[in-house]
Amino acid sequence: QVQLVESGGGLVQAGDSLRLSCATSGRAFSSPAMGWFRQAPGKEREFVGGIMWTSGYTDYADSVKGRFTISRDSAKNMGFLQMGTLKPEDTAVYYCAAGTLGRTRYFYPYWGQGTQVTVSS
Repeated sequence: QVQLVESGGGLVQAGDSLRLSCATSGRAFSSPAMGWFRQAPGKEREFVGGIMWTSGYTDYADSVKGRFTISRDSAKNMGFLQMGTLKPEDTAVYYCAAGTLGRTRYFYPYWGQGTQVTVSS
């Protein structure tokens, strides 16, 4: 059974930090990469960043580069999105996904249920 479960979302103030976690199992675990996406109300789901499980290579969207960091714990089958210097425009539902590393959702066949991140000004 394919499963990804995000956790760690919440309400924070601008400038704060927050860490999201994503636990994987099944086929999601065997995928070569994990991606993070977000979707704000009325907007398209957008790529935040991604990581290759074996090499640790990462890729980030320009909007979060330098503020967000993606990491993984292969022994625990978990990925992490460390978000710093949060801004109100970072408010969205955040999703982790498993597949091959790419900047569009079509690279990722497996998705978590999403976790809400709200940044107040």
